[in-house]
Amino acid sequence: MRWLVLGAGGVGGYFGGRLQEAGEDVTFLVRPGRAAILRRQGLSIESPDGAARLEPRLLLPGEAAAAPFDTVLLACKAYDLDAAIAALAPHVGPGCAILPLLNGLIHLDRLDAAFGTGRVLGGLCQISATLGPSGEIRHLDLPPRIIFGERAGGSSDRVQAIAAAMAPARFKSEASDNILQDMWEKFTLLASLAGLTCLMRGSVGEIARQPGGVPVARSFLRESAAVATASGYPPRDRFLKATEQRLTDPASAVTASMLRDIERGGPTEGAHILGDMVARGRALGVATPLAEAAACHVAVYEAKRNLD
Repeated sequence: MRWLVLGAGGVGGYFGGRLQEAGEDVTFLVRPGRAAILRRQGLSIESPDGAARLEPRLLLPGEAAAAPFDTVLLACKAYDLDAAIAALAPHVGPGCAILPLLNGLIHLDRLDAAFGTGRVLGGLCQISATLGPSGEIRHLDLPPRIIFGERAGGSSDRVQAIAAAMAPARFKSEASDNILQDMWEKFTLLASLAGLTCLMRGSVGEIARQPGGVPVARSFLRESAAVATASGYPPRDRFLKATEQRLTDPASAVTASMLRDIERGGPTEGAHILGDMVARGRALGVATPLAEAAACHVAVYEAKRNLD
């Protein structure tokens, strides 16, 4: 299978690198700055699951590919999606499937509009990874995993082919016959965690140890779950129990990546996650006062950042 991986950061670099390591035909579509680093020192992965150093095949925006691609693995941030769509457009042929690993859901509408609903799969990933100071990919403790499937449900030849291609790689992969349910549950988790830790500016444990912290965390989860339920994707009981435990653990040092983006002064996915959750709730008549406060909080940060 010929893969085009958009992005070679913590997500795209890790999963694309592991696919290349497993013998897949992988090309990375990257910006010139990242390309220069990769040409100079290769694609380096540091991981508890084993280190790797690879010589990646690179493609810059605007360059022509040698042959058509079978699958695009889309691993950009939500705020880079428009640029990603423009860069991908010349490479998405009639038989090409797009597997997005972005957080949230709103990107599906934009990808459908650009490439057609039939080309866009549902997908999500679970990984804790970042770029080190020399451009290396540092995988932390969370076991890497990709879940994907046809948004209409069930399976298909292309899903089975992707699953077979991923099987030898050093990450877990799962073909889901209910991928939108899986994506809604991750969206529910992310909106709750991001709203909680960004609004309170602390870790889960720091919040849970304060008077009123646990009830606030539970309220964030209730709001997000109510929007998911009204949208036709009620979270499953085991997900709700596990997520409540995760959001109320007084020993947890977990923060949302959105909070870490704020702390380093970078752009966030606030509109894509918190803003979209609030908008969906409003359209369905579901009140989300805590999520609305958190979305406003992050939007103010973004507005001030854009003025600097």
